[in-house]
Amino acid sequence: MTDYYQILGVKRSASSTEIKSAYRQLARKRHPDVNRGSEKAQREFALLSLAYHTLIDPQERAFHDQQLDKQRNGRSILDSDNPHAQRARAAQARWDRVVNQILENDRRENTARQRAVFTTVSLFLSTFFVAMIKPPLWQSFGLVGRAILATLFLAGIWHLIKRLREYFSHYTYKPDPIHFSITEEKSPTQPFTRFSAYAFLVGGYGVSLGLGLLIGWQAQDFFSDLTMLFRHHVTTGTATGFSPTALIVSDLIFYPPIAVLIIDTMHAIASRIDAG
Repeated sequence: MTDYYQILGVKRSASSTEIKSAYRQLARKRHPDVNRGSEKAQREFALLSLAYHTLIDPQERAFHDQQLDKQRNGRSILDSDNPHAQRARAAQARWDRVVNQILENDRRENTARQRAVFTTVSLFLSTFFVAMIKPPLWQSFGLVGRAILATLFLAGIWHLIKRLREYFSHYTYKPDPIHFSITEEKSPTQPFTRFSAYAFLVGGYGVSLGLGLLIGWQAQDFFSDLTMLFRHHVTTGTATGFSPTALIVSDLIFYPPIAVLIIDTMHAIASRIDAG
């Protein structure tokens, strides 16, 4: 069996005050929030809490001491039918369920966080590359190709709006009015305010757009060579009736949702394969 005195780093003769002090010191070091929510930290903190709650209770501590003594004598009563053993098995099963639930919730939260990161990063990167390269895909495709692009664009818009609404609902909150927050001290469960999330989204999009346009302008000769394959299909902006600026703006609206849809779909498939 596990020696809870060793878990807390105290002597068997330690007082309740010493046990509380040892628990508080270790809890500050091993709390999952301090260790970025790792699974190892979750397990260690759950075991630390179990050790503390066992030793701080006089009856539980007495039973734990009896188990230690019998184990050192080569015997264990965990498999016996006496009331103390039954209570110990029930407590162990209860804590096992708690630990398993903590790990499962942590796994789900990590998966949701990865989805949010993939969506926002793919949006920013696709905006950056479209602004930098300015791919003339629409102009070079025929009727079938344009129909496929339009379908992907509509699906991408629907997917992006759905994901952003989901992330805003899960990770952001609206601050309460000042007079309400003073009278009702309540900490929000979400980590970010709605304003900060909008600022991050708009700021990230603006930075990606600006960097893409800047690098594309600095290396326009290089990227013009990359689009040479499309040029025999592409008409100029004056021939189509649209200026180059209008074409760039339309591309920035058109292509990023498609990229987000493709990347998120690939990530979902890869996650299912890993889970299977």
